[in-house]
Amino acid sequence: MRTHVNTLAAVRNLGILAHVDAGKTTVTERILYATGTTHKRGEVHDGTTVTDFDPQERDRGITIFAAAVSCVWDGHRINLIDTPGHVDFADEVERSLRVLDGAVAVFDAVAGVEPQSESVWRQADRHGVPRIAFVNKLDRAGADLDRAVDSIRERLHPAPLVVQMPIGAEEGFTGVVDLVRMRSLVWADGEGTAMEGPVPEALTDEAARRRRALEEAVAELHPAALEEFCDRETLSAATLTATLRDLTRSGDGVVVLCGSAYRNRGIEPLLDAVVAYLPSPLDVPAVRGVHDGAEQRRAADPQAPFAGLVFKVNAGATGRLTYVRVYSGTIEKGDTMWDPGTGRTERIARILRVMADRHVQLERAVGGDIVALAGVKSARTGSTLCDRGAPLLLEPPVAAEPVVSVAVEARRATDTGRLGTALTRLAEEDPSLVVRTDAETGQTVLSGMGELHLEVAVEKIRREGGPEIAVGRPRVAYRETVVDGVRGFVFRHVKQDGGAGQFAHVVLDVEPLGAEPGATGFAFASAVVGGRVPQEYVRAVEAGCRDALADGPLAGHPVTGLRVTLTDGSTHVKDSSDTAFRTAGRLGLRAALRACTLAQLEPVAEVTVTVPEDALGTVLGDLAARRGRVTASGTRGGVATLTAMVPLAELFGYATRLRGRTQGRGTFTSRPVGYAPASRPAVVG
Repeated sequence: MRTHVNTLAAVRNLGILAHVDAGKTTVTERILYATGTTHKRGEVHDGTTVTDFDPQERDRGITIFAAAVSCVWDGHRINLIDTPGHVDFADEVERSLRVLDGAVAVFDAVAGVEPQSESVWRQADRHGVPRIAFVNKLDRAGADLDRAVDSIRERLHPAPLVVQMPIGAEEGFTGVVDLVRMRSLVWADGEGTAMEGPVPEALTDEAARRRRALEEAVAELHPAALEEFCDRETLSAATLTATLRDLTRSGDGVVVLCGSAYRNRGIEPLLDAVVAYLPSPLDVPAVRGVHDGAEQRRAADPQAPFAGLVFKVNAGATGRLTYVRVYSGTIEKGDTMWDPGTGRTERIARILRVMADRHVQLERAVGGDIVALAGVKSARTGSTLCDRGAPLLLEPPVAAEPVVSVAVEARRATDTGRLGTALTRLAEEDPSLVVRTDAETGQTVLSGMGELHLEVAVEKIRREGGPEIAVGRPRVAYRETVVDGVRGFVFRHVKQDGGAGQFAHVVLDVEPLGAEPGATGFAFASAVVGGRVPQEYVRAVEAGCRDALADGPLAGHPVTGLRVTLTDGSTHVKDSSDTAFRTAGRLGLRAALRACTLAQLEPVAEVTVTVPEDALGTVLGDLAARRGRVTASGTRGGVATLTAMVPLAELFGYATRLRGRTQGRGTFTSRPVGYAPASRPAVVG
């Protein structure tokens, strides 16, 4: 159903979010097929999907890189981003959510809410992205819509508003009852178009009960719906639709639909719900930015000055593409834009409507759209592009801190330069990859979000014609923290060797930031009275203290989880300066830390393992050997599920070990949950 789109009210920018293997990519493929964008249904298992076009994605059967596609449904332009489900690529999800107006959260009808489902849901909460839920795989053995909805309610805490009920169960699932319009939608095998009819007689009472429950839930949440419900003791389909739209956009409720994407059942109603309930660029608040320290807002107005945010860069061998969410104004081919972060100008050679690895050229793009730009040479992920005459700096997505590192080097010394170029391009595409040179060993160190993340990055270099690479054993990012602090630590910085001298006197209290070891972060405060240390010098002391956190006295790891209070100090009429007090802050905190009791922290992951019951004992023993602490367990249908907290350093190679111990039947997922005291000394180096 493809028609021309010419208004911003008819645009939907949305992402598909889910746990790995919940069916995100299959949902995206069926959307493309239903909208006529593709004429053959792509399959993940066949390696024929549009959005998982990278060779590694097709080999591994998972989404690694967020892929943008565009299609048209019922006169509405849908710009869709299929996001990764694996925790190692959560930063791709974060960057995508920053530029989206809405999302479809996909859940497995058997498993319900899974660990990464919860993580991406919380990410969407932080960005205030309205969502609708799609319970997928209702054709699977053990599928249960009500149980999946209960897990959404209990683990994610929204108000789920279920607008459909399934017709048939498991292999017999053939369609749904639309509870808003009280009709049935049934899909024949191999057909993508639903046959509409009345509610089946056998389901009439159950459908009426569920419709009543939906009306009551909506009336509790929406004053206008409550008024109509009290007057008429029911809600019309029009009122229900309008109310569901309001509750979705405010985040007070989550519309829940169901189906089986693999069997092409439930996709058309999902598209209708996207159009009906999720916001257009006109429905979301104006984007906020700053200029000269003052906040400014830009609405999605094609006539306003141009402002856009770069959320993805693809610096492949075929050319550099810069993916931009246009927030306001209009951009045309050949225009020159300004990057206020770097002060550089960028000329737009081409504007492309994105179709994963294929593109359609456009003459212009307007506020509210998502496009790719060719010709932009230096803008990075998170950069703002705007009119030079109306500068605005938008807040960039925050890159997560890497937790795993490997040493990399070219096997041939003559390829060192090529490796440097390839690593620079990798970091340009993915800000969660960090490349640095170890000051002690001289090695090049690549850091990322997990073992798989780094493995994919190295393989990407190899596949794109880069040099042969030798990779060292992964290492995790340890931290040091304060267990017992010191009070009244006095430090004087005095330097007098000709010329202007330096004098700074500070008194510091150092204490743990939280009651429990494992807290991260740094807090600084001043309790100096009587102006003994002027305010500008207080800021210099804080900057110096932050400098001192880079390497701790235990093993040179960064220091975190502490609070520093400047309690006293003094100045010299001639020799005190910002530089002197910054130096005093740095050297003083380093000396104070040596007087504190410190502990080493290591990153910890929450691991969820699913194994056959007969392998449970073996898996528990292996987790114990890896210093894992089981926090939850359960069994259902001969399958056991364990949740444990495990040091990240112990998870290297766990996938291979788990497959071996369970004859390939065990699976696991993990997500970083912070830091904890190291239960045994880590190898430092």
